[in-house]
This record gives sequence, C-alpha cells and structure tokens, in this order.
Amino acid sequence: MASAGRPRALTARDAGLVACHVCGKLQRFAEGADCMRCGSELHQRKPDSLQRSWAFLVCALVLYIPANTYPILTTTTLGVESHSTILEGVIELWQLGSYPVSIIVFLASIVIPIVKFLVIGSLLLLIQRGRTGSLGQQTRLFRFIEYIGPWSMIDVFVVILLVALIQFGGVASVYPGSAAAAFAGMVIATMFSAIFFDTRLLWDNL
Repeated sequence: MASAGRPRALTARDAGLVACHVCGKLQRFAEGADCMRCGSELHQRKPDSLQRSWAFLVCALVLYIPANTYPILTTTTLGVESHSTILEGVIELWQLGSYPVSIIVFLASIVIPIVKFLVIGSLLLLIQRGRTGSLGQQTRLFRFIEYIGPWSMIDVFVVILLVALIQFGGVASVYPGSAAAAFAGMVIATMFSAIFFDTRLLWDNL
C-alpha cells in the first residue's frame, strides 16, 4: 500500500502492457492479440488460474495417500515376494548405512511434496481472501517451490533403474508397485498446479 502523500507506482498493467505467459516478452496488450515473439494468445492474467491450481492441487493430495501407503517396489528373491513402501525403503536404506541416499529420498519423496502442498495452498487462500503480506518473500518462495518440484521424481527414476538393472530370471527380480504410478501422478499434478498458478494475482490484492 502506498504511504500517505506518495502516489502508487505505475504498473505494467496500468500502462497497457503485458508479459507473455509463455516466453515472457513485455508488449502492449490488446484483447485477443497474440504474442509478437512466440504467437501465444496474450492474457493479462492466466485464465482460470485459481480454479485450475486448486483442481490439480486437490488431485495431488488425493494421489499422495496411495503413493505413500501402497508398495512402490515388489522384489522377488528365490520365489519369495516382498513389498516396500517409500517410507520402508527410506528406513531400510538408513539401516544399511546409506545415510545420504536415505536422506535424499526422504526429502524428495516425503518432505518436498508436503511443503509444496502447504505453500501453494496457503498462497491460493491468500488470493481468495484478498489478503496481502510479504509479497516479495511469497513470490520468491513460490519460485523456489517451482524450481525444486521436478526433484520429487527421484523415486520414480530409482524404480525405473532398479527394474531395468535387477532382473536375474528366477533368482531375483524387481517390479514397480502400484504406488509408483500414484507417485508419478502426484508429482505431475503438483507441477501443473504450480504452472497454472499466477503469482501476479498476489500483487493484485494491493
């Protein structure tokens, strides 16, 4: 909010300018016009940003439950099957002395998704309720969450590598569990939730 006797700073929107949401080029806005650089349709704000972000966030929350309760790996050794969830895998890695790998998997698979849920959800609520706070800090936090988002796929990559490498006929084999698909879907849904989220809506509350 502008202080007393100090005019509010002129924004790009006030000046009739808009940044393309695809390539980021700043240009004059006209309803229905296309970006002069990449040809994408110009929007002052991403269409239905809140609704789409909420939809994908709720979808990710729903998928998070089976992703962490169902087995992500099924291992067969000499005809004996064993199933492991993500958390069980983290504990087993820790017990085997692979502390760095255990910590990385725990952060990427358990902590980061929860942090993303909390950050995106809280920002969406702030926009809907018309509240403002430390907008610069909120924007930087969202950019950080957006950046680390793909790292949550580390579990899926590990499963793919294990399935490809550990296939010894009837002696030992590894297969992806039902949680692998749910986990991949959860990560993709949170990424789409972040993609459709428009941080400019935070500043509109001013």
